[in-house]
Amino acid sequence: MFGTSGVRGPVGENVTAALALDIGRALATDGAEAVVLGRDARQSGRTLSRAVSAGVTECGGDVIDVGVQPTPTVARTVVDEGADAGVVVTASHNPAPDNGIKLWAEDGRAFGEDANARIAEIVEQGAFELAAWDDLGEHREGDDARGRHERALRESVAIPDDLSVVVDLGNGVGRVTADALHAAGCDVETLNGQRDGRFPGRPSEPTAANCQTACELVAATDADLGIVHDGDADRMMAVDERGRFVAGDALLTLFARREAGAGDRVVVPVDTSLLVADALSEVDAEVIYTPVGDAYVAAETTRPDVVFGGEPSGAWIWPEQTRCPDGPLAACTLAALVGGEGSLAALVDDLPAYPIRRDSVRTEQKAAVVERVATLARERFDDVTTLDGIRVETADGWFLVRASGTEPLVRLTAEARDEDDAAALFETARKLIERARKTA
Repeated sequence: MFGTSGVRGPVGENVTAALALDIGRALATDGAEAVVLGRDARQSGRTLSRAVSAGVTECGGDVIDVGVQPTPTVARTVVDEGADAGVVVTASHNPAPDNGIKLWAEDGRAFGEDANARIAEIVEQGAFELAAWDDLGEHREGDDARGRHERALRESVAIPDDLSVVVDLGNGVGRVTADALHAAGCDVETLNGQRDGRFPGRPSEPTAANCQTACELVAATDADLGIVHDGDADRMMAVDERGRFVAGDALLTLFARREAGAGDRVVVPVDTSLLVADALSEVDAEVIYTPVGDAYVAAETTRPDVVFGGEPSGAWIWPEQTRCPDGPLAACTLAALVGGEGSLAALVDDLPAYPIRRDSVRTEQKAAVVERVATLARERFDDVTTLDGIRVETADGWFLVRASGTEPLVRLTAEARDEDDAAALFETARKLIERARKTA
C-alpha cells in the first residue's frame, strides 16, 4: 500500500475516498488521539481530506485541519500542536491526475516502514476500533500554520535584505517562501504563483526541463538567484544568476559543506554523487548512506552528530529545525548562502565536475527486473551491495539500478570522475536492465 513517499496514484483508481477513510480510521485505531490534517491544491484533495477526517473522528481521534498548506508546514504543525500524527493529502511532484496520502510522526518525521506497515495491516484486515456514538472525535480548524512557519524561517535563517529573487511556485502551495523572503527585505518576483492543482504553468516536478521559464526569467533580469518548488513545496531546486538550473548534487554539496565540520555527519541516499563525500572528507566529516526516500534520510538524522540530510531530487532536512524536507527553509538558507558568498554561479563553478548520468526505464515488472539485474551483476562484478536496489562499485566509479518507490520505473545512475568512464558505466547498467527485462 505504502511506497517510499506514502500512498500515491491516479485518483479513482489507486487513491479513493474509501481508502482515505480507512487510513484515517487506522490512524486513530493505532492510537493517534490528535491528528493534524492538510492538503495541496489538487481539487481531489478536498474530497480525500474530508474522508481522512471522517475516518479519524469515527474512531475517536480529533482532527486539526490546517487546510491547503505546504507539506513542511503541516509537519511543523504536528510538533507545534503536540499532535500524535499528521496527514498530508498530496501527490507532491506527481502529475495532476494523481493524489496521495503521506503520514507524519509526532516529531515531524515521515512515517517509517514499520509505522506504515501497522497502518496497512489495520486497513487490510478492516480491524478498526469504531468509537461509540457519544465518543466520536472532533474536527476543528487550525489557525496561522503558515504564519508560524514563516516566522520560524526568519528566526532560524539570517536572510539578507538586499537580494533579488525569482520564486517559481509551480502553481503549488509554497507561497510561504515568497512571504518570508519579502518580509526579510528581498526583492521578490513570483512565477506561476496562482494556486491551481492542474499545474497549468508547468509540470509540478522541479526539473531542469520543466523550469526553463524560470531560468529564462532569472537570466533576463538582475535576479541573484531563482527558487523553484514542487506542488507541495517539500522540494526546492535553484537557478543561478546566469539562468542555469543547478544540479541537485551540487546543491546537496553546497548545503552539506555549509553545515558540516570535523566530526559531523551528513545523511544522503545511495544515488548521491561522489562530490558530497569528497567535499566532506576535506573537513573530516562523514557521509551516511541510506535507501532512496526522504523517510529513510529523516530516520537517520536522529543519529548523533548528524547536522544535515538531503536528496539530489530536492529534499533537504535540517534536523535541528524539522525532520520534514522543508523547501521554504532550503530556499531561505540558500538565499543566506548566496548573500554571504555573493554568487551562486561562482559557488557551483568552484565544485569539481564529476560526470553523472541518470535515466529511467518504464516497466510494470520493476521488482522482478531489479532482482534479475542483481543476479546478472553478481556474475560479473565483485563489489555489489543491495542497500537499495543494486549498487556496483568499480575502480572507475559506480552505478545504481533501483525500482522507483512511486512509479512503474527502474531508475539507473552512473558516475565517475572521467566522462568516458561514466558513459561506459551507464551503458553497462542500461544493457543489464535490457537483458533483465527480457528474462524477468
